[in-house]
Amino acid sequence: MGKAMTKDAKLYRSVQVASLRTGRRGKHHNLMGGIIRELKMLKEGSALEIPLSSVAGVELANLRSAVHRAATDVGVNIQTKADEKNLYVWIDRRPT
Repeated sequence: MGKAMTKDAKLYRSVQVASLRTGRRGKHHNLMGGIIRELKMLKEGSALEIPLSSVAGVELANLRSAVHRAATDVGVNIQTKADEKNLYVWIDRRPT
């Protein structure tokens, strides 16, 4: 095996927090950008219907989480529902 680790040995380097990128650009960034853009154009009382077959094998739970994260990032409260074929997303305009 390798050398024995001493108590003070460092496995990881340190970086300045100020140098870190802010925000998250996950693998579904472009998809989420399109959904949020269309959500903002929706008329009140309408929902986006997102066919699950059109999101390249993304599981419903992951899609729903990604949409919620993206909406939260831009300060939009949303609601979602789903059936076997579609995810429905709309802006929640209820007072908080």
